[in-house]
Amino acid sequence: MIKIIVCLIGLCLFNASVFANSDIDKVLDTFHQAAGDADQKIYLDLLDEQAVFLGTDGQERWTKKQFTEFVTPYFSQGQGWRYKSRQRNITLIASVNNSEQLAFFDELLDNSHYGECRGSGVLKLTSDGWKILQYNLSIPVPNTISTDVVSKIKEYHQKNR
Repeated sequence: MIKIIVCLIGLCLFNASVFANSDIDKVLDTFHQAAGDADQKIYLDLLDEQAVFLGTDGQERWTKKQFTEFVTPYFSQGQGWRYKSRQRNITLIASVNNSEQLAFFDELLDNSHYGECRGSGVLKLTSDGWKILQYNLSIPVPNTISTDVVSKIKEYHQKNR
């Protein structure tokens, strides 16, 4: 009997994880679609009030308020940015006292301007569903050219101090 109960609990936890991953996929897909459509309301509503967005430039660290100010001129003119996820990994985390559910993710993205990008971050389960707490957009650098890229970045910073 104990084995049956343990199996049922395991099955329930597995199903909850599958549903959570599906909900998180939907949030991230909607986030990217809204960016491409320049739909500011949907895009920003998916960010938690405490959200931080990290862009590809080292100086790009925005709170939700700052990020809203950044996207508004673009989105108000119908200009968005399209990223398409081609691979995504999600890890669910429950806090020690189970008071908060978090999910960590990373995804490979395709973009017509930047090519391959990586998005990573954290989502938080709220009473309104999953919200993005942090999003970090980066451009992966192949190891075989990393020395050249790092050299160019150093050169840039030396010229622009």
